[in-house]
Amino acid sequence: MKKRKIHSKKELEKYRKALRSNLTPAEAFLWKQLSARKFEGRKFQRQHSIHNYIVDFYCAKEKLVIELDGQVHMNPAAQEKDAKRDKTLENLGFKVIRFENKMVFDQLPSVLQGIKDCFGWV
Repeated sequence: MKKRKIHSKKELEKYRKALRSNLTPAEAFLWKQLSARKFEGRKFQRQHSIHNYIVDFYCAKEKLVIELDGQVHMNPAAQEKDAKRDKTLENLGFKVIRFENKMVFDQLPSVLQGIKDCFGWV
């Protein structure tokens, strides 16, 4: 049986590149903390695709997905869509954590601790 590719699908490449070039302020701020193995020596990728989704940040070693949510995520329809997406990713074996954009700016130490607390779950 042929194994299906779920990471970095070619058909999502142009979307990943566009998103990387246009990070939200919260994504750019958190990326400064996570890039170049600065955080706990873990390698993170930004705007990485898994299955048919492009996630904000991904750490392969921890199978950890980090999503940052702005105002567009603060309505019932978007929250339902996010829950479905999270469930799909979790069913594929990934841990998904979410933070509001505001938290990244106002409570960065707590956000980083929340990320660290997920290490070793695999």
